[in-house]
Amino acid sequence: MKERSVVIGAGVMGRGIAYVSAIGGYQVSLVDVSEEVLQNAEREVHSNFEKGIQRGKLRREDAEQAMQRMKFNTDFTEVAKEADLIIEAVPEKRELKKSIFETLDKFASDKCILATNTSTMSPTEIGSFTSRPSSVIAMHFFNPVHKMPLVEIIRGMETSDETVQYVESAANKMGKQTVIVNEFPGFVTSRISCLVGNEAFHMLQEGVATAEDIDKAVKLGLNFPMGPLELADLVGLDARLNNLRYLHGQLGEKYRPAPLLEKYVKAGRLGRKSGIGVYDYSKKESE
Repeated sequence: MKERSVVIGAGVMGRGIAYVSAIGGYQVSLVDVSEEVLQNAEREVHSNFEKGIQRGKLRREDAEQAMQRMKFNTDFTEVAKEADLIIEAVPEKRELKKSIFETLDKFASDKCILATNTSTMSPTEIGSFTSRPSSVIAMHFFNPVHKMPLVEIIRGMETSDETVQYVESAANKMGKQTVIVNEFPGFVTSRISCLVGNEAFHMLQEGVATAEDIDKAVKLGLNFPMGPLELADLVGLDARLNNLRYLHGQLGEKYRPAPLLEKYVKAGRLGRKSGIGVYDYSKKESE
């Protein structure tokens, strides 16, 4: 019998996680309260399957079978009952995640693993929203999910070894490599990425170099695949600011957000999703 997964939240991360889950053999339900968001997600997922076929990454037969394994729903309470793995991928808002995990605790079966896709939040705290903290864990996927090879797996204080082993196996089925992290604010990748990105904003603010040259220096001099300012625009400057504020509160002064980053967010310059951040994407598209 095929394993069943549910992905809650059909935004950029959720639709990517659902895509790799289907390729990994899961019967997947992608859930969102917005019918419009679900329709957009379905179109994008099908587009990614077609691109995978065209680039020789997927056989058409495998892609068609994976597409047939995907369903799109606006309510997770019913599909949660049959799920082996549920991955929550909603915005990094404590009360929103709390509400979802309290509901999942009521409807998901006892054998179901409950995972949160988060770059900073505590799986220990999220586990406390349920009566089954041993079955709660964090799976930190990276954007774009179908291209990035890593899943950072973070165990909470009460996460069982069996839960860790299951999630590691699930990530491998999705074609991902894994690292196991004991919970600490920011885990491994977010702590480093936020520091580098925040320092890049300080340098931009101080006039050390242009945004283009800061990114170029980091890519060519340090062999990063993407410059820190380009990455911040991709992630979303508001998301990066929220992560920095959280880490500043947990880990101290070195994570205090650069004033220029705060100014950009106040101005509505959120990155690619708003059309302008550090870079102006309306100009880039017209060039």
